[in-house]
Parts: sequence; C-alpha cells; structure tokens
Amino acid sequence: MRITRFSAAPAYFPPLHSGVTCRRLQGHEAGSTQQFWVGHSVYHPGALASASYTLEETIYTVLAGEVVLVVSGREETLHALDSVHLPKGTLRSVENRSDQPASILVTIAMPRSEVP
Repeated sequence: MRITRFSAAPAYFPPLHSGVTCRRLQGHEAGSTQQFWVGHSVYHPGALASASYTLEETIYTVLAGEVVLVVSGREETLHALDSVHLPKGTLRSVENRSDQPASILVTIAMPRSEVP
C-alpha cells in the first residue's frame, strides 16, 4: 500500500494547459504504478486545455464545478460526478467557462511500452 497525502502530491505541468493547477496523486513522480496514473486538476475560471490528442486511454471525473469538453466539434458540459472515457488518440479540449473553479480526477493509462 502507498498513500499519497494531497498536501504532499507533486505538482505537474501538462503541455497546452493554461490556468490549470495539477497534482499527481499516483504514478510517475508520485510513485510507481503499472497500468495507469492518477492526477487531480483544478480548472480555474477561464482555464483551458487546448485541443490535443490523448496519448493514452483517459478518464476524466468531475468532482466539483463544471467544464466544457469538446470532442470532434461536439461540446458537452460535464458537471459534478459526471465522467467521460476518451480512447487513445481522441482530439479533445477542456475549458472552464464558469465563474467557479472545477475539480477533475484524471486517470490515464500507462503507455504499453511502460506496462510490465
């Protein structure tokens, strides 16, 4: 068992993200995992993850607030406790268009080359 206290979770800085605060909860610099890693992102009002392709299978779970997800030109607003599965290679963007922060749990598969 490995516990990561939120107060000790290391920050990480994903490319193409603006106004987003991210912490790694499990995996990578937070401790080795085999199949996936987990992060927590806070999208402050106006924050954006610009359109890019998911490098691996990805799940977003909104814990609080709301974000707008755009996939293939289709917009969906995700609210607290909504989740979305994105296959590897999905072109997507995420934006907080509200005046409140949005909190998201991020789960991403490890690249096959890193899976034992």
